[in-house]
Amino acid sequence: MAAQDEEPPSIDHPLLESNFLERRLYQLKLAGTAANGHTLVCLPTGLGKTTVSLLVTARRLDEVGGTSLMLAPTKPLVQQHADFYREALQIPDEEIVVFTGDVSPDNRAELWEEATIVMATPQVIENDLVGSRISLADVTHLTFDECHRATGDYAYNYIAERYHADATDPLVTGMSASPGGDEEAILEVCENLGLQEVEVMTEEDADVDEFTHDTEVEWERIDLPDDVLEIRDALNEVITDRLEKLKELGVAKSTQPDQSQKDLNRMRAELQQLINNDQSEGFKGMSVHAEVMKLRQAVTLVETQSVEALRRYFDRQRNQARSSGASKASQRMVSDPRVREAMRKAESFDELHPKYRKTRMLLAETLGLEGGERVIVFTESRDTAEALTAFLSDSFDAKRFVGQGDREGSDGMTQKQQQEVLDEFRAAEFEVLVSTSVAEEGLDVPEVDLVLFYEPVPTAIRSIQRKGRTGRQSEGRVVVLMAEDTRDEAYFWISRRREKEMESELRELKGMADDLAEELDESQQSLADFGGDSSSASGAADNENESEVKVDENTTNPDAVSDSSSGSGGGSDQPGLREFDAASDDDETADGDSDSETDNVETHEPSAEGDAIEIVADQREMDANIARDLSRREEIEVRLETLDVGDYVLSDRVVVERKSVADFVDSLVGGDRSVFEQVGAMARHYARPIVVVEGDGLYEQRDIHPNAIRGSLSSLAVDFGASVLRTEGEAETMELFAVIAGREQKLSDREVSVHGEKQSKTLAEQQEYVVSSIAEIGPVTARSLLEEFGTVEAVMIATEDELQAADGVGQVTAERMREVIGSDYSNYS
Repeated sequence: MAAQDEEPPSIDHPLLESNFLERRLYQLKLAGTAANGHTLVCLPTGLGKTTVSLLVTARRLDEVGGTSLMLAPTKPLVQQHADFYREALQIPDEEIVVFTGDVSPDNRAELWEEATIVMATPQVIENDLVGSRISLADVTHLTFDECHRATGDYAYNYIAERYHADATDPLVTGMSASPGGDEEAILEVCENLGLQEVEVMTEEDADVDEFTHDTEVEWERIDLPDDVLEIRDALNEVITDRLEKLKELGVAKSTQPDQSQKDLNRMRAELQQLINNDQSEGFKGMSVHAEVMKLRQAVTLVETQSVEALRRYFDRQRNQARSSGASKASQRMVSDPRVREAMRKAESFDELHPKYRKTRMLLAETLGLEGGERVIVFTESRDTAEALTAFLSDSFDAKRFVGQGDREGSDGMTQKQQQEVLDEFRAAEFEVLVSTSVAEEGLDVPEVDLVLFYEPVPTAIRSIQRKGRTGRQSEGRVVVLMAEDTRDEAYFWISRRREKEMESELRELKGMADDLAEELDESQQSLADFGGDSSSASGAADNENESEVKVDENTTNPDAVSDSSSGSGGGSDQPGLREFDAASDDDETADGDSDSETDNVETHEPSAEGDAIEIVADQREMDANIARDLSRREEIEVRLETLDVGDYVLSDRVVVERKSVADFVDSLVGGDRSVFEQVGAMARHYARPIVVVEGDGLYEQRDIHPNAIRGSLSSLAVDFGASVLRTEGEAETMELFAVIAGREQKLSDREVSVHGEKQSKTLAEQQEYVVSSIAEIGPVTARSLLEEFGTVEAVMIATEDELQAADGVGQVTAERMREVIGSDYSNYS
């Protein structure tokens, strides 16, 4: 028998570094199932979901070959996974590559061809797929980390669809500590990613329990001082007043300031309906609603964060109200006497906020009296994170950890800065990490002695992820600060209810694996929705003979390998365990079986060189679904570029500027580039410029007379030679683009050519621009005038009769020009 102080056994595999991964039975069980079918792996944070994915990747690369792709939602998480894989795998570091927005598209395309494992953010892979820069045909294992994000229009869904359609031999692993709040949400994630098995292990499982420790959550109630309550009450008084106005419009049922978010969303929907019906009350009400939302944010900050966070918020609101184009909601809010009084009280408040005081006391207990080494403080507000870091730094060695985006009054952190801070925290070079939500999902922050929630988190997923930062190697402590009689209390009850619901759902899932599998099978029907073949996942889960071969050659009872979802019990009869078992000498596998069903699989690639219709889309158009949907068509190849002219290029002569009706009207009355300037640039570089105006209600936008809009449409067609086309929505726009591109490239045998990059304007272009702005005569007439008179100066001094000598200039136009050029300037504003 081995001595008690011996090193724990490690996992042995041809692609794994020796003695690197501790052999944990629960990880081997999960990896065994995930290696044999598209699987959702649910495992508490900190217990090695990434190791499970790595084991599956190692097996697939060893047995099937190809490329492995792992997706994670943030850059730091992607980099962390890459570092772990490079340490754990006997694969050259240069073959494990990282794809984020920091790597240029051209470099990504080149790296993809040489990579064995790619770690990436989903948006980058989505762009590369839409832009036809990469192919998933040879990807044999795709991992979706934090896969609970696979809802709505998140990039995971599109990538999964393309993978199942394009890959020759696909296998998907989804990983999450908290996949959803109920069975419906979990099923949605599975269906969106094409997952057919659900593996759930909780801390109650015997195999997992030995690697976890109890983490009790303590709730610390905080009493707010009278000065803070007075600020809150003054703001709530204004909210009540504004809700009274919404009640008069018939959309608010109550004037209580603590309206639920659900009620506020309902009000907004009703106001939008009024706007859609062209009722002025809708516009007025929407402005009031926006003010209510701003005021509620102020109340939340003073109640749950700090007076300092409120001061920063007020500063931003004042700056916004002073800026050009400021909303009436901002201007009205900062000018209200009660709000101004609240601002004054916030400026004069010089006491220590009770949450600050409690935070400092808890840190002193943990790091001082109890001899702890590290603490994480989580907060919802970046303002609070920055102010709290400055405050705690007087007593402790503290650093902030926030997202990358800069905003007014707040600098973000670069990816390099984030990585440096985490490395220093892991190395215990400082004691306190003050973080916003960026550190919640999966980042390998080391076990800590205390996780402090500055406020309750109303989402079960995020709360569970945060608590996962402690209790991994030893007993940890989780404390949540809760201000009495504030929204903190509401969030407390919401969080508690949702967490209990999720825990209950996960327990139920463990006991209903067969029923869930049936539901998934019925909803996906061999992944027909994806156009792929469910059995192509190298050893389909329902192929009993192949499953037997993957276990021990002496174990042929299919019943011995079929029950792998409970996470308890087991032995060595789990599918795929032997491949990672150091005690196993059976290296023989059924070579070639994984390719037996893939000969006729259709891929997304065009059938022949030059056979596809090509459409070039501007990178910024990825906010819409048009390029994404076009890329799903086998006959169309989409290329993404940063276009200086237009949004879509459909041939060497056709360029399209796409605008929603709201954007179109906005571009007529303001903005950095008017639609006339945009279409003018298109007309200079393409023979057939097209403007697509998408959506309904063109003449109901803003307070603009319909004839003004009709005049603009006429000018685009007559003065700029642009075709103006109307569509109902994105789907019709997509069909229109496909038809135009097809006609141009198939019927007219034209090629796609991107040209007309907008460098600085040439001298001639500048002269045309100056002349075309006179009385809004447009570029065509401007060129005619310059050809007639030779210089801008000559045009300016020409008489009405002389001006009419130019083509396209009649008496009315000449009179308008002379009025603009020759009239005295008067600034009536």
